Amino acid sequence: MTRAEFAARLKNACAAVTAAEAELTEIDSKFGDADHGLTMAKIAGAISEAVDAAEGGIQSMLDDAAMAVMTLNGGSAVPLWNTWLDGLQEEAPEGEEIDVAGLKAIFAKALEELEAAEAAAKKAALPAVEVEPQLTEKVDFDTFCKSDFRAVKVKDCQRVKKSDKLLRFTLDDGTGTDRQILSGIAMYYKPEELVGKTLVAIINLPPRKMMGQESCGMLLSAVHTEHGEEKLHLVMVDDAIPAGAKLC
Repeated sequence: MTRAEFAARLKNACAAVTAAEAELTEIDSKFGDADHGLTMAKIAGAISEAVDAAEGGIQSMLDDAAMAVMTLNGGSAVPLWNTWLDGLQEEAPEGEEIDVAGLKAIFAKALEELEAAEAAAKKAALPAVEVEPQLTEKVDFDTFCKSDFRAVKVKDCQRVKKSDKLLRFTLDDGTGTDRQILSGIAMYYKPEELVGKTLVAIINLPPRKMMGQESCGMLLSAVHTEHGEEKLHLVMVDDAIPAGAKLC
């Protein structure tokens, strides 16, 4: 396909968008402020004008079209069109022709850019910070006191083989005998970062097997989400607190 043929097809697509202005406006009126039809027509017109005025090869033409769109005001539509055009020009040849493989490459890149922009927009639209709602069920004091929370010192921390999630902690719990706890937090911490830290564990849970290894207790952590992404922080306390100190 020659540059002229590519330009003609791009302009035909823009003409189709302009012709659908009323339909696009009607659709947007059901979900938004009914401005998308006008905005899309403005964008299509800017692209067509830039294509007519462009000099140089296919890549330069697409770059000029992207710059023309970028100067417009138009809510979310402008950055999406600009992202699409940027994706096209990144893989486009500078010459006067483009083959089928080249066409596939530029549209694949444009789709990749749009999908990334869509994912970023969805993430940005999510609440900045979310925490789980508090429980309404009450726990009596005697039941609460049955949980034995202790300060523990991290003597060693290693990834568990064949597991993407688990870290194996060797802990000083103040008894003189090392305690092993496995925790599924490998995506949040590097093992070496935790050696020497003073953490909080509940130590009177029944032992359980994880990946064939025994875990004797559970480390406490705080969790929340930021823009839909889960965040986790181990509860760390003052290193001046001795191993085995009871939390109450």
